[in-house]
Amino acid sequence: MPVHKVVVDILLKPEILDPQGQAVANALPSLGFAAPVSVRIGKHAEVEVDAAGPDEALEQVAKMAEVLLANPVIEDFSVRLA
Repeated sequence: MPVHKVVVDILLKPEILDPQGQAVANALPSLGFAAPVSVRIGKHAEVEVDAAGPDEALEQVAKMAEVLLANPVIEDFSVRLA
């Protein structure tokens, strides 16, 4: 089977406070940048899997994200081919 690289992006759900993102948003103006409307900090994972095709690879990694990579109570995730 061919190897497929799948990217998983994980962010806190919009209703969950993001103290790290807030700290970055507060620091940017003091560094000379315009104040952002919002900043959210998350996680990025790249997973290589053996799968018959891209759809199967995405499905496998989405299951991995549901079970281990993301906390479904407080995080949302998206998967895409690299």
